[in-house]
Amino acid sequence: MKVFVIQLLGIIFVTLIISSIQSATADHLEPGNGLFKNMETVELTKTDDTNYRVYLQTVLRNGDGQLVGVMHGSPGGLQGWVVHHKITDHVFDTLMGEKEIVTIDNIKYEKVQYVFTPTLEQRTIKYYPIFEEIPIKYELDKNTLALTKELREYYSWKIHYCGTFEGHGYVCIPIFQNFVAVELVTPTDVITHQWTILRALN
Repeated sequence: MKVFVIQLLGIIFVTLIISSIQSATADHLEPGNGLFKNMETVELTKTDDTNYRVYLQTVLRNGDGQLVGVMHGSPGGLQGWVVHHKITDHVFDTLMGEKEIVTIDNIKYEKVQYVFTPTLEQRTIKYYPIFEEIPIKYELDKNTLALTKELREYYSWKIHYCGTFEGHGYVCIPIFQNFVAVELVTPTDVITHQWTILRALN
């Protein structure tokens, strides 16, 4: 919980954006499949219950560029998590690059591969934006700055969409998420995400 509070405060200070809660009905109060569970949390769904499959490979190199390790997500056959909402289709269709059609087990999918190397600041506050409506300026407080100098454990990686949402202000939401075995990452290490995302064709 403490880490979450630090991350949340970091984003608030980093963006220097003051947003007021609008009087319109928030998404989580509307009937149907909403985007938010409550004021702070989005509704994540296992990909098994959607038309998406999310795979992740992480490549870890030390500061000299030497390979430290390669980890694969989807332990136990779990194929990740998604926000089961039209915004996910928007991110897949417009922000992730060129698609190809593949057939796996007699099912046709649109396939995209997305590569992302988070900065030390992004790893510290654990936000990995594919889109920022307002670019985030990373100005870390002294407690968060201290985290940039430590060996840290990572097991959950995400792709965030950062924008203004009615009733919620400026928020970074995890559109796609996957897990890998625990990785110990030093401040000088470089980690590269290699996402493969499939969407079943109707």
